[in-house]
Amino acid sequence: MVKFGSIARKIFGSSNERRIRGYAPKVAAINALEPETRALSDEDLAARTVQFREQLAAGTKIDDLLVPAFAVVREAARRAIGLRPFDVQLIGGMILNENAIAEMKTGEGKTLVATLAVYLNALSGKGVHVVTVNDYLASRDAEWMARIYSFLGMTTGVIVHGLDDDARRAAYACDITYATNNELGFDYLRDNMKFERAQMVQRGHHYAIVDEVDSILVDEARTPLIISGPLDDRSELYNTIDAFIPMLSEEDYEIDEKQRSATFTEVGTEKLEKLLNEAGLLKGESLYDVENVAIVHHINNALKAHRLFTRDKDYIVRNNEIVIIDEFTGRMMPGRRYSEGQHQALEAKEHVPIQPENQTLASITFQNYFRMYDKLGGMTGTASTEAEEFGNIYGLDVVEVPTNVPIARIDEDDEVYRTVEEKYQAIVDDIRQARERNQPVLVGTTSIEKSELLAELLRKSGIEGFQVLNARYHEQEAYIVSQAGVPGAVTIATNMAGRGTDIQLGGNADMRVAAELADVPAGPERVAREAQIRAEIQKLKDEALAAGGLYVLATERHESRRIDNQLRGRSGRQGDPGRSKFFLSLQDDLMRIFGSERMDGMLKTLGLKEGESIVHPWINKALERAQKKVEGRNFDIRKNLLKFDDVMNDQRKVIFEQRIELMEAESISETVADMRQEVIDNLVTLSIPERAYAEQWNVADLKKGVQQYLNLDLPIEEWAAEEGIAEDDIRERITQAANQAAAERAERFGPDVMTYVEKSLVLQTLDHLWREQLVNLDHLRSVVGFRGYAQRDPLQEYKAEAFELFQALLANLRQAVMAQLSRVEIVREAAEAPEPQLPPQMAAHHVDASTGEDEFEPGLLSADTRIVAPEDRNPDDPSTWGKVGRNEPCPCGSGKKFKHCHGVLEA
Repeated sequence: MVKFGSIARKIFGSSNERRIRGYAPKVAAINALEPETRALSDEDLAARTVQFREQLAAGTKIDDLLVPAFAVVREAARRAIGLRPFDVQLIGGMILNENAIAEMKTGEGKTLVATLAVYLNALSGKGVHVVTVNDYLASRDAEWMARIYSFLGMTTGVIVHGLDDDARRAAYACDITYATNNELGFDYLRDNMKFERAQMVQRGHHYAIVDEVDSILVDEARTPLIISGPLDDRSELYNTIDAFIPMLSEEDYEIDEKQRSATFTEVGTEKLEKLLNEAGLLKGESLYDVENVAIVHHINNALKAHRLFTRDKDYIVRNNEIVIIDEFTGRMMPGRRYSEGQHQALEAKEHVPIQPENQTLASITFQNYFRMYDKLGGMTGTASTEAEEFGNIYGLDVVEVPTNVPIARIDEDDEVYRTVEEKYQAIVDDIRQARERNQPVLVGTTSIEKSELLAELLRKSGIEGFQVLNARYHEQEAYIVSQAGVPGAVTIATNMAGRGTDIQLGGNADMRVAAELADVPAGPERVAREAQIRAEIQKLKDEALAAGGLYVLATERHESRRIDNQLRGRSGRQGDPGRSKFFLSLQDDLMRIFGSERMDGMLKTLGLKEGESIVHPWINKALERAQKKVEGRNFDIRKNLLKFDDVMNDQRKVIFEQRIELMEAESISETVADMRQEVIDNLVTLSIPERAYAEQWNVADLKKGVQQYLNLDLPIEEWAAEEGIAEDDIRERITQAANQAAAERAERFGPDVMTYVEKSLVLQTLDHLWREQLVNLDHLRSVVGFRGYAQRDPLQEYKAEAFELFQALLANLRQAVMAQLSRVEIVREAAEAPEPQLPPQMAAHHVDASTGEDEFEPGLLSADTRIVAPEDRNPDDPSTWGKVGRNEPCPCGSGKKFKHCHGVLEA
């Protein structure tokens, strides 16, 4: 059969090749401007920025300035940092400017590529964000590329962990801001908890370039960013609900120990509704009305505490506290707590003091944060395998940029062994042979545990002097990775290690100079020693080239092809020689998923002896198919989670936009007047049904409601008794009385104080109700999946009930604001203006999807939330450390991560 697609590709090239060819005219135009820009003085070159901005102000479009702007940046880069972007780098810059991802191999200079699109889009003055995976890369890239931007008259800021609001505001005010994805997301959430526009630090989401876009928008996007704070004391509620569980019999609930789930039967539900009604906790008729979603969650937790959690097996009671026991190791885990109220339910069960639970104050997924930008670009070495996800979720195309010099790396077929032991023995032998050839080796592992296992095997085999990278410190890690190309070097790294740093054959001269000559002042001695280091590195590079370049040796395949490609891409940068090989065993995770039992039997039949491997291109293809299936499954999971999060995101956008409008408005008296009228309309509608006779009116409820929400004692019974009075007449009289009371209050307070009071009350009430809404949506999401058993789509059910909850939030907001505003009184103690309100105490959380660890979770000694600069911490006094991130180096100076040192959770 003739494959017309392959014939067309041979004649016309792939769609990617056609797109790349489409950039050729602009590249030629930029090159044609080079003699002109090179002839300009430094001052005239910098003056081009002012000219471009004037052209934009006069109506020129950004894209019309691309050719001259790129020509200016290329010349500025040559003068400021000694690097002239290649033609393929110009193409990469154009792709970044088009809502697309530039896939560029390792070593092709992505950091420099970004400056082209960054400068062009920063001309608008709306701010450009460059997003990196860690603080070290944000600081390094900002410092390095700021030389180009400042040469052209633009300002550069950098956001790292530990900055105060003033420093953040200044950094965001710059033309270009470098920051990590976590810092950007948390700043957005914190901004939307401020009480004055001036307290906010971000100034919009105009354009962002995401470096290592696959890591940030795919891997880290599996879990949301969460800001939490302490919840009001609800001990009484937990104790009340806990008392109901012993009253239930086995016919009232069903327990599934395997799934660790507990559900109530119809009989049990009726019994509970009666008990809750008597306790005054049930709203409406049914337990499963949308208003009772939080109560359902608490009851489920209480049932689980009694029927699924066993004392002295799952937890123990020690010093009047519930301490969790690890189900795998049997060790106690003090300091760890079950989330979402489960720990409090256990405390109520055991009658120990109930600790306050943390509540989500705000949360957002990276998908929804980055989709806020008007324009988005990304760059990485590996994105094509996730092209469908980038297109579906972010609207980003993936364009593969050809390398400046053709790739000379040899990618060998995988070697498959029957057992893990045989595989590791073959790896150790291969490393020894590479060392004998003086070839640098980068060994890739999938976890820290496997890195340490391999390191131990190498030591036992007499191979010493290797480096093990576990992504402990980004700066130290970057230096080690940069020197991994030294002849004979063996570097073992997990997938997370060394992002953003090239491995140059012979070593990285600039990083060696910076490290070794840090204390040597400028002068002849420094010049001589620098020349010596560079000559030594050139000699080492020649040796590494003669040995065959960098050898990338992978100890197993990852479930994602992208991670494998990242590792392979470390070798063969800028046309260097190199090779890569994957070692597998039938006991590897992916091979087990693939169905290795059948293959094991087949290999035995074929007579494969111990220590022998099978190598065939068919195995590579079969593994790629298995990886594609796993990738597809993971994408479906992320897509489904996003559909649920989109419901919350729509509500979040409405709330956050409303907050900003309220903060920016000079006066919100009209908004308050509308709220007042809606409360009145609602009260009248509920108490006086349409077309009802006067004797059917619920006058007592109406009077009670007016008293409760408007603080007015009106003769509503007398009005209702008047001959011929209509519903509209009563509404009009209540409105008139409420408006008069409001006018008197405004006159008494004065316009400025009244505006401050109204804004404060509305914002505080809105925040309180929004926090409750987040909890309710979370609880709803955890139980709505059960609707699938009734052949109802859980997502549609979630959307419908979430909308009902949102409508209830708006109604509650109007009522709560009116109730407070009608009773507020001002006590004038001083003539000074009131201090601006500050948001509640907060803690940041982002769970690493691959390890399940919270990147920001403080250890036991770091209960306070003060941010203390590293230089202000006394290593011998933990009380001076403030909040220490779990993955930060321990301030005591041990060289370990905080979570493995003073922040360790010991039994």
